[in-house]
Amino acid sequence: MAQTEPNLDHDISWFHLPSYWAKMVVALISFLCFANSYDGDFVFDDSEAIINNKVAGIVGRADLLCALFFLLSFLGYCKAFRENKEGHNFSIFWVLVSVILGAVAMLCKEQGITILGLNAVFDALVINKLNVLELIQKLLHKDKSLENIGLLRKGLLFRITLLMSGGASILYIRWRIMGTGPPAFTEVDNPASFADSLFVRAINYNYYYSLNAWLLLCPWWLCFDWSMGCIPLIKSVSDWRIIALAALWFCLIGLICQALCSEDSHKRRILTLGLGFLIIPFLPASNLFFRVGFVIAERVIYLPSIGYCILFTYGFSLLSKQAKKKKILAVAVLGILVINVMRCALRSSQWRSEEQLFRSALSVCPLNAKVHYNVGKNLADKGNQTAAIKYYREAVRLNPKYVHAMNNLGNILKERNELQEAEELLSLAVQIQPDFAAAWMNLGIVQNSLRRFEEAEQSYWTAIKHRKKYPDCYYNLGRLYADLNRHIDALNAWRNATVLKPEHSLAWNNMIILLDNTGNLAQAEAVGREALGLIPNDHSLMFSLANVLGKSQKYKESEALFLKAIKANPNAASYHGNLAVLYHRWGNLDLAKKHYEVSLKLDPMAPGTKENYNLLRRKLEQLQKKGGA
Repeated sequence: MAQTEPNLDHDISWFHLPSYWAKMVVALISFLCFANSYDGDFVFDDSEAIINNKVAGIVGRADLLCALFFLLSFLGYCKAFRENKEGHNFSIFWVLVSVILGAVAMLCKEQGITILGLNAVFDALVINKLNVLELIQKLLHKDKSLENIGLLRKGLLFRITLLMSGGASILYIRWRIMGTGPPAFTEVDNPASFADSLFVRAINYNYYYSLNAWLLLCPWWLCFDWSMGCIPLIKSVSDWRIIALAALWFCLIGLICQALCSEDSHKRRILTLGLGFLIIPFLPASNLFFRVGFVIAERVIYLPSIGYCILFTYGFSLLSKQAKKKKILAVAVLGILVINVMRCALRSSQWRSEEQLFRSALSVCPLNAKVHYNVGKNLADKGNQTAAIKYYREAVRLNPKYVHAMNNLGNILKERNELQEAEELLSLAVQIQPDFAAAWMNLGIVQNSLRRFEEAEQSYWTAIKHRKKYPDCYYNLGRLYADLNRHIDALNAWRNATVLKPEHSLAWNNMIILLDNTGNLAQAEAVGREALGLIPNDHSLMFSLANVLGKSQKYKESEALFLKAIKANPNAASYHGNLAVLYHRWGNLDLAKKHYEVSLKLDPMAPGTKENYNLLRRKLEQLQKKGGA
């Protein structure tokens, strides 16, 4: 009688459910984990990946696409396996589908390369029940009986070759698209990779592996970013954290020995499969083949968690065989499941908004300057500058070379008119990073405010030197030239800003206002019409052009633009005040009176409005006296 294949469902029979119930339970648990964040904001790097990404529908959510194509690719292999198990020939079609989908995932995200490798592992260990140790021994001894162990059985070698060829082809395409140069990372992104000592690099890489393993076992300390001092380097063997490395390799070596040397073929296959899924997806993030731009990134353990679940389930099945009180074991496992679901739901809720996400990291990585920087930036975006200054200062204290924190802190101090300290911070930032264009521009703004015009101009041009397409810098340069009455230079600078960024409303407005103030009404009108053609719903442009048309005595068109601007922004006192002036000139005194009064109600101190209103009232009184006489 043929020996039956061991089945984990029999080992854990009290957890066994019909297939459809098992699927419903998994779906329900997944829903409980993530339901509370389905309507959350796009936070952290989602802003660049999705909100500011014009092709977000294609690559903006690369993690999601990679996971989707991995799932489809793996399902393709499972489909092929099912057809084979049911007595059909192994379907090359589904293998090709798996290769194509895995390749697409590779284009979406660098971890996609591991998908094809995982399919190969699944094929060899599950479908062909390959004995890895026997294969290694036969290869070492150049044994000619490789066919007997299933290497060529069912076309395994052909399918693995197909997977490898597909992966190599897509890697080449991606290499051609992205270029040959590696990404540029800094020491704060991955401190261990910049260490001079090979020993320090190796020991810290292994410590990072142990932390990733711990996050799989106990995902309690979670942080959106682990750089900038979050994990201090291990620099000597006396550091107690060496214990974590020893524990990791003790467990891994033990599992590998069991996977290769166990006499139980079923055990060998499950352990090898679990270790394959655990280790292979992590290799691109291991720093072994190339430097990566992070210390720990929780996303890189998504796929390894499959291997962890396989190993956990198998270990639990072994315990259940030997346990006398299986109910206690079941309660323990259910407790672990409940705790992890609760933790997942909590973490999911923290990703609902940037404030919750950033603040959750303060207790996990209090030494991480980037965490304090992001908390400060979030507060500044909400208008809480006083609190933002506190966190920016802490970020600079933790990392005295953190130029982005210096730049943002300098900006806030500039707005609070604390110009001396703002200049010191921005000067230090450009000294640390001479090509930091934004800091050069902001330094120019501060120098302009301090009336050091030559230095400000030099700072602006330095910013433009380091960032050729910098419309905001051209805009500020134009403001400097306008202050110096260099009108042609100002107009040229603002025109450059609008060429680089056609929707730059402030630059368009300043051009219209400068041309208006210098009496060039025809040119101002032409610029205004050009601007509204590009930004038709900008009420400030409508207002500026309406002023020009009013001075050109094009009252009807001016009135229409004023009314349109007021409809878009009804609480702008100046809009009502200037429309009142137009009516005043036009002779429509009742409407002029009405809009003067609305303007004064919105802003009682509006410059010139009260005087114009008083003039109108005196004129109306005179008209009433004449009418009465």
